[in-house]
Amino acid sequence: MMKKIAIAVHAGAGDISDFIRQNKEAHERGLKEALQAGYKILQAGGSATEAVKAAVVSLEDNPCFNAGRGAAWDANGSITLDAAIMEGKSRKAGAVAMVTGVKNPVLLAHEVMNQTNHVLLAGPEAAEFAKSAGLELKPPEYFKTKHREEEFLKTKKTTRDKKMKQPIKGTVGAVALDQEGNLAAATSTGGTSGKLPGRIGDSCIIGAGCFADNRSCAVSGTGDGEFLITGVLAHTIAMMVELKGMPLQTACKEAVFRRNSHMEADLGVISINQQGETGIAHNSERMHRAWINTAGEVFCEVI
Repeated sequence: MMKKIAIAVHAGAGDISDFIRQNKEAHERGLKEALQAGYKILQAGGSATEAVKAAVVSLEDNPCFNAGRGAAWDANGSITLDAAIMEGKSRKAGAVAMVTGVKNPVLLAHEVMNQTNHVLLAGPEAAEFAKSAGLELKPPEYFKTKHREEEFLKTKKTTRDKKMKQPIKGTVGAVALDQEGNLAAATSTGGTSGKLPGRIGDSCIIGAGCFADNRSCAVSGTGDGEFLITGVLAHTIAMMVELKGMPLQTACKEAVFRRNSHMEADLGVISINQQGETGIAHNSERMHRAWINTAGEVFCEVI
């Protein structure tokens, strides 16, 4: 009898845009493809780390989502990418920030975790490390989708002061439980259209947008990144589970709603524990998410 396995993915929280309405089926298909990419690994006895990595690679390759190929443009029309991955058994983690030209930043984060004694690499040096690791690189044109260009043109005339204050969102992520009872989480983002050059969000910050610990749960966050960072959202959920014995779904709701009730921020999380229970919460108009529970049932929600 196969031991419990489960996986969940998300592709961002926020408002329901015209682009999402017009491409609802493509978003659903992309979520399910990412979900199955990770689930097949779990079914074959693979690790939770490999499963979340595969799921996020699928999301990064999909131009519908704001990570990898579908990443947003900053105020200068450039694209920089952030990503992180963490495994719950060892609590090892790897992350990258402000990376350019790397097709799948989550793979680079995984290399940082496995090949160095660091956690976070940033900027041009991270891209150089990607080259040395043999990861696939792409020219700028690969990342420049029509949808993101239209978003950029809308924000191009925004003043610097407004850009500094505008909400920051747009992320993909995955959490998983494997047959050995190990957990893992991964998160990746392209930020938001018109962000200030040099801005780094929550996705690559361990404990904010990504966290995994077998003693509690694995979490991937999305929404207004600055609030996930200052609220240390992913780690907060894990600590409520581990130290207070709070049920996972309760902890997710507590972190998203009660602890941040004074903030006008869109927040969302997916999480999973060693029992295969999934916790999902968001206070935004929508959060793209899909999951497969321990019974093998598939769920997917876009709008």
